[in-house]
This record gives sequence, C-alpha cells and structure tokens, in this order.
Amino acid sequence: LLSLPQKWALLALSACSGLCCLCCLLGLLVAIGLTLGNQGRVLLAPCSIANTALAPVSRECPFDPTRVYVSAPRAAVGMC
Repeated sequence: LLSLPQKWALLALSACSGLCCLCCLLGLLVAIGLTLGNQGRVLLAPCSIANTALAPVSRECPFDPTRVYVSAPRAAVGMC
C-alpha cells in the first residue's frame, strides 16, 4: 500500500486538481453567461456583412458557425 508521504502527496495533488477543475468550471460558466447575456451577437460582430455568403470564410470573421472542425490526427487517418 501507500506510505504516509505518498498519501499526503496524493491528497495535495488531488486538492490542486480539484481547484483547477473548479476554476475551469467557473470560467466556462462565465463564458456561457456572457454569451447568453448578449445573445451571441459578439461572436459574429467582427464579420463583414457586405457579402453574407463569404462572411464566415473571410479573414475578418474568426468564428465560422457552419464549419466542422477536425483535428489533424483524425483527418490524416480519414476518420471524420
């Protein structure tokens, strides 16, 4: 079984992990709250409305709600 120092190390690492998890959860809740608060308008605000067909793929629009993002390893294997 585990010795006393190993148990304390495991407890400390578990506490740090739990704290990091809570911080990430808080950040996610704040981001969701802000997005719902402004009804998502800020996500597409930088997009130019001149040509709505090209707006999501233009350089000025960093967020494309119609694009399917696939990571490089899955794309190389062919598993989309």
